[in-house]
Amino acid sequence: MLVIMSLSKVGHDIRRRDNPNDVFITPLPLAKFQIDMIDTSPDDVWYDPFRNSGSYYNQFPEGNPKEWSEILDDRDFFQFNGKVDVICSNPPYSLMNKVIEKCIELRPRVISFLVGMMNFNPKRIEMLEKAGYRLTKLHLTDIYKWFGRSYIVQFELSSVDECVVKFTYDRKSWRG
Repeated sequence: MLVIMSLSKVGHDIRRRDNPNDVFITPLPLAKFQIDMIDTSPDDVWYDPFRNSGSYYNQFPEGNPKEWSEILDDRDFFQFNGKVDVICSNPPYSLMNKVIEKCIELRPRVISFLVGMMNFNPKRIEMLEKAGYRLTKLHLTDIYKWFGRSYIVQFELSSVDECVVKFTYDRKSWRG
């Protein structure tokens, strides 16, 4: 018997899990690709709010100050109050709205996330835009064994109301 499930049903089931698995380690070359998309200066403080294996943190620009959080090491992102200029990470999708709210509270110049295509929605874009962030870069990609396509999204704090987005994509399937 062939059973076909709709994407919306799968998405609904993922969002409603009692015990979400939010640990998806970003392939090192893809994390580096995302980091390299960000225009930065030597004084920028980089922050990885979900360090886990260090895919991002360990590849931040050499010489820049850097901060991190990791709940498994008793350093909770939601308790962090340091000054940062760049937030770059693959956040837990089940907490995405809370993550965005906390990022906005920290007021970095750049917020860059790797997000599943279904997690990049109008409500979340609007949250960032209302806080003065504009989408500046969008990269479509595919990660082997992850559910669906993913985006690297980059938002920058800006006083300009309109946004100009640089859109890129690759046809590679990134592997961990």
